Amino acid sequence: MEKKRELTDSPAVQAMNLIEDKLNNMPFPDSPEGLFKPIRYALDSGGKRLRSILTLLCAYGTGSEMEVALDAAAAIEMFHNFTLLHDDVMDKADLRRGKPTVAAKYGEDAAILSGDAMLTLATEMIARYGVSYLTIFNRTAMEVYMGQQFDMDFESRDIVSEEEYLEMIRLKTAVLLGCACQLGAMVAGKEGEALYQYGVNLGLGFQLMDDLLDSFGNSEVFGKEIGGDIKNRKKTWLLIKSMQEAPEEVRTAYEMLTGEELVKRIKEIYTRLELPQRCLTMINKFSDMAIKALADVSLDKDVRQYLVDLATQASERKI
Repeated sequence: MEKKRELTDSPAVQAMNLIEDKLNNMPFPDSPEGLFKPIRYALDSGGKRLRSILTLLCAYGTGSEMEVALDAAAAIEMFHNFTLLHDDVMDKADLRRGKPTVAAKYGEDAAILSGDAMLTLATEMIARYGVSYLTIFNRTAMEVYMGQQFDMDFESRDIVSEEEYLEMIRLKTAVLLGCACQLGAMVAGKEGEALYQYGVNLGLGFQLMDDLLDSFGNSEVFGKEIGGDIKNRKKTWLLIKSMQEAPEEVRTAYEMLTGEELVKRIKEIYTRLELPQRCLTMINKFSDMAIKALADVSLDKDVRQYLVDLATQASERKI
């Protein structure tokens, strides 16, 4: 019983409960229903709430009450979900978190317009804290858009460098995690640059692990079909490196094979080139960099342990 009470009282669980309560009670107007109903659907569709939890924990861990950072955390969550609505339109995706996407359920026009509204609501919540917060938020938003454009550009390019890929995932994925951490620290009156670097490196490690799991993960654990990136010829780190080091083999595979035979052959090339092990080495590097960024930050001990454990998990997720 004592162990259960400690878990319930942990900062991470408190943060999750606070952000869920905040999102569940967002005061959206009843009309026009076509604008606000998709927003409620998107926010109710689940997700780990990792970014908003990080905002609350970094505020609490550096000396603030979590409640003071709730608007910032909700804004980060709202912005993240806005990007998902638009991503699903661009990707023609039908499912998100095991449910129909907003575009599939309400139509692409609704996904675009409701996504726009979510961006405005997020910006409004951040603006309550002042110009410095809004500047960082807007800079991050622009970087996310740049990352998305790079990702789209890569689809039509045969050659993408490792450096270009890492910069793309830094922009598209990692900077929002960094922003989430920094805004939390700023609420507590801290500068937050070290926590920003923690978040960025955490994001890089997690995205590389997602790449790896998409090819070598367990579908039941990973939550989606294995090999999707290979079938779609998505420019992951694995494909980029294989095209650099075994270009003829990769081209031949894509010319001659489809479906599961293609996935099997490309994975054989990855394995022969030792790309899974090399990718794990990079993931460990970013995890270590994330943890090192915390070295000189004064943090609540429970929050520090949570952040260290989270970075460690980036290289320990099952493949």
